Amino acid sequence: MAICHGVRTDAGTAQFVKHPLDPLTAEEIAEASSILKSQRALGPRVRFETIVLKEPDKKDVLGFRNGAPVRRHAFLVVLDNDEEATYEATVCLDEGRVIDWKCIPGVQPRVMFEEFAECEAAVKADPRFRKALEKRGISDPDLVMVDPWSAGNFGFPDEEGRRLVITRNFLRSSPTDNGYARPIEGLSALVDLNKMEIMRIDDYGVVPLPPEDGNYAAEFVGDFRQDLKPLEITQPEGPSFIVDGHSVSWQKWHLRIGFTPREGLVIHTVGYEDQGRIRPILYRAALSDMVVPYGEPGKDHYRKNAFDAGEYGIGSLTNPLTLGCDCLGEIYYFDAHLNDGHGEAFTIPNAVCMHEEDYGILWKHTDFRTGKVEVRRSRRLVISSIATVGNYEYGFFWYFYQDGTIQMEVKLTGIINTSAIAEGETPKYGTIVAPQLNAHIHQHFFNFRLDMSVHGESNTVHEVNTVAEPLGPDNPHGNAFYAEATPLKTELEARRVIDPMSGRYWVVSNPSVKNVLGGHVGYKLMPGENILPFHHPSSSIMKRAGFMAKHLWVTPYAPEEMSATGSYPNQHPGGAGLPEYTKGDRSVDNTDVVLWYTLGYHHVPRPEDWPISPVAYCGFSLKPVGFFDTNPVLDVPPSMESNGACHT
Repeated sequence: MAICHGVRTDAGTAQFVKHPLDPLTAEEIAEASSILKSQRALGPRVRFETIVLKEPDKKDVLGFRNGAPVRRHAFLVVLDNDEEATYEATVCLDEGRVIDWKCIPGVQPRVMFEEFAECEAAVKADPRFRKALEKRGISDPDLVMVDPWSAGNFGFPDEEGRRLVITRNFLRSSPTDNGYARPIEGLSALVDLNKMEIMRIDDYGVVPLPPEDGNYAAEFVGDFRQDLKPLEITQPEGPSFIVDGHSVSWQKWHLRIGFTPREGLVIHTVGYEDQGRIRPILYRAALSDMVVPYGEPGKDHYRKNAFDAGEYGIGSLTNPLTLGCDCLGEIYYFDAHLNDGHGEAFTIPNAVCMHEEDYGILWKHTDFRTGKVEVRRSRRLVISSIATVGNYEYGFFWYFYQDGTIQMEVKLTGIINTSAIAEGETPKYGTIVAPQLNAHIHQHFFNFRLDMSVHGESNTVHEVNTVAEPLGPDNPHGNAFYAEATPLKTELEARRVIDPMSGRYWVVSNPSVKNVLGGHVGYKLMPGENILPFHHPSSSIMKRAGFMAKHLWVTPYAPEEMSATGSYPNQHPGGAGLPEYTKGDRSVDNTDVVLWYTLGYHHVPRPEDWPISPVAYCGFSLKPVGFFDTNPVLDVPPSMESNGACHT
């Protein structure tokens, strides 16, 4: 049965490199690993964690002109399992040689996909694990799902220096059953991934398996709604965007598409065409890192703190998207070329989806005296990717609107993490979502790195709060209030949290560029739904994910500062990333600034979230503030309907 329909416009394969920010091609990835293998004595058990473009200096990118030669360097991270050592390398692809090679002591690279499969096999083969399964009446280990979770860092001496994961285990009733319906509670394995051996089995006692299935796939549902009529989205003349390699132009927007295994989708060099020139807004925007801390303190559940970008590489877990299902309409796809653990290239087809969407009314006014109506419809460009990290799905959607607004929306769905609970027990730190099935309270924190470039590289950040004027001569009737802007001049001043009660937002402006009204051109960061963590400051997760403590961080541009959690968060004891970057309290006044925005989603599970969660949404927006001299969408033409234009 055909389920999905749509139109595919293929990005093609093996595109010619036209720009310094074009991601590495599959051929370049293979070449980079081949050069490193031939020029360095790598051991027999070496894994390639990362092979990505080493992005050129910003000044070289901004000074690049079409048709100029493009020099290419690759950055690699490799793990030697035998030496238990991590190395970084830079390979010059133009010259075919390694130009930098160094050991990075005391760090653990991301957990790689190949390690997941090897870990599961090792755990299932372990006699102690099998004996614990038998104690629970589980006779077929092949139906057991073993999910390796990063072990974190809790200061245990016997774990120091070892590359570890802890397993969460579930039981399928059949090969296609939803195993998350039957968590094997109280049983976990601590696995040394370098040796690929089980360090220990922890058994906290038998809890009966939940009795009910939790299947959601079409093969199990069967009875579908019969009253849903077709909804077709067509563009008979094709889409309005133009694509040249990784360059995109649409409705005065100009930008580039990038991709990395750690960050996933990256948006480069965003500008808006205004008065005959392209005015820069953003140099680079991407997910910096994210973490999912849970609130259950019992057994080994306190260790559930997953850094889905820094510990797993959310880009490498990206889905191939499907026409008519993940994306609807006239679609353009970008493939992603990544590396496996052997240093070979593989491709995620359709990793990034791009299309246009109608978004309701752009603006409208009815002159009641003349009866004349003017209305314009809004359209937005959607650039998206979706990743599956174990049980959860995360969709990252960048929206570009005709009026100069940029929106980031995270869509959360998938299967909530579950544990078993005894019959009749009421959980304090979770919700019963099915008989004897508990879903723990948790949060999702995302940090987005926004390398701003508002009409140039010299920017200043102001915090804007709305203030009520005190009663007095200036406010005799008690009705006065105003917006008060305060400059954030240093990094410590710029560690901020949201305040919805004051209408707080932050404006990035260019002090040297004014609009026609004499104000500085700017863009404001508008928070959406958000929250702070509930963990104690002394907790392991607050040390390791210190970025969660503040919603806004501002730093001066530094090319090596790319992640809110530092380069190697896996099992890091804490303090790295934004807390470390900003402790020097550098100036962020009238300079090349980077905004780091922390977005928190608070999830108290509901029965309606089981067996699969409807999509939840959270995000933020960047909106022009005096960037334009007037409304920039007056020139959007009226929409034409069958009975005439949408104006009278």
